[in-house]
Amino acid sequence: MKPEKKENLSPTNLVLTQNQKESILKFENKTDEEVWTAFDRGNELAFNYIYRIHVKSMFRYGSQITCDTGLIQDCVQNIFIQLRDKRGSLSTVHNIKGYLFKCLQREIIRKLKKDSKLGKDGLDQNETYFPVTLSHETVLIHQEKDEEFRQKVKTALNELTARQRQAILLLYEEGMSYKEIAETMEFSEVKSARKIIYRALAALKCILKK
Repeated sequence: MKPEKKENLSPTNLVLTQNQKESILKFENKTDEEVWTAFDRGNELAFNYIYRIHVKSMFRYGSQITCDTGLIQDCVQNIFIQLRDKRGSLSTVHNIKGYLFKCLQREIIRKLKKDSKLGKDGLDQNETYFPVTLSHETVLIHQEKDEEFRQKVKTALNELTARQRQAILLLYEEGMSYKEIAETMEFSEVKSARKIIYRALAALKCILKK
């Protein structure tokens, strides 16, 4: 099959067409499972809806893993091309954002590994891997007006474990619930997400008191 022409997926170019507006109106009150099922059955409006609703947050999430915007763009468009190719055989998805984030993180890791940008030992996806590069727009930092305190928060976040940092960003940057965080981080139980958040917040509190 001839590869589809890659669209410029930069969030700054996301101007809604009439067709895309229709997709939002049609699916905005549907559950994620309903939207995903429609997409899997070949509904192009459902595909447009998923893309338009989630692509900006995918770029934001990707920018916390790598500052290479070109790599993020390639990974995002590869994911949507692959999903389109697999329509009709996709598994049920209850949380589209979490699913796309998992796909994106794996795709970025795969690309970084291929390009040897992390070195041989930099690709542990379990406890140590999540090389967050905190952007200036990071909510936890940007919402603070005092520059000195912003720097302190940034330093404190970087002192957390990789998984704690990931969980905190999913909670505060993406507004995910504990259940959604558990699914995104592939925990078997929701209480594991609660536990890692509580420990991360406790650690942050201790660090900021220093």
